[in-house]
Amino acid sequence: MSTLRIAGVIPARLGSTRLSRKVLRVIAGRPMVEWVWRAAIASGLMDPVVVATDSQEVASVCREREIPFLMSSTDCPSGSDRVREVARQIDADIYVNIQGDEPTLTGEFFEPLLALFARAEVEVATLAVPCAAEEIEDPNAVKVVTALDGRALYFSRAAIPFDRDGVGLVGFKKHLGIYAYRKAALERFAALEPSPLERIERLEQLRLLENGIGLYVAEAPGDTIGVDTEADLVRAEKVLQAKS
Repeated sequence: MSTLRIAGVIPARLGSTRLSRKVLRVIAGRPMVEWVWRAAIASGLMDPVVVATDSQEVASVCREREIPFLMSSTDCPSGSDRVREVARQIDADIYVNIQGDEPTLTGEFFEPLLALFARAEVEVATLAVPCAAEEIEDPNAVKVVTALDGRALYFSRAAIPFDRDGVGLVGFKKHLGIYAYRKAALERFAALEPSPLERIERLEQLRLLENGIGLYVAEAPGDTIGVDTEADLVRAEKVLQAKS
């Protein structure tokens, strides 16, 4: 692990459809993207950590706050494509795709994610947490099922695995959308066309599974609040104010 060069990338698109301009929304005194960047820097595991954006306004905020950034194309269809653009400018062995709408992240989330790369078979890594009972049937909470060695078998918005006999399974896992890619896997992934299951579930990570790319899941130290609505924004602000 210590010999690997690891770069953190925070894709920050301003044109969010569900919550307008969310990466620049101020939470507990700071723009959301700054909270994410500070969490990544706090891990001490990635150098550099940069914001990738196609917005001059986001770039201006980053410049004012001395947050490193790179401009990316307005044509990028996903955050992964923005990460790939950064990979063509910054050389590293592993690239971490850090969602720009996860302000409650802390530095502790990155160690279990990156520790997976001690295993040669791991091409891509991500995180999960135990799924709360009220989220098992929620299609906005993505569930993941893994093999005994941590390899992801499937992701779904449905409640998986299905508890056929009602035994009261307590092992449901909720996926957290943070990914780390070996460079070759990132290039391969971004070059692939969207896959059939990806289109049905609207889950980009299924493209990895359908193409046989080794995606492994580590347990995160806790849940996060991904901000998609005004209510999420309020919840996140309460968490961050309590820490400050």
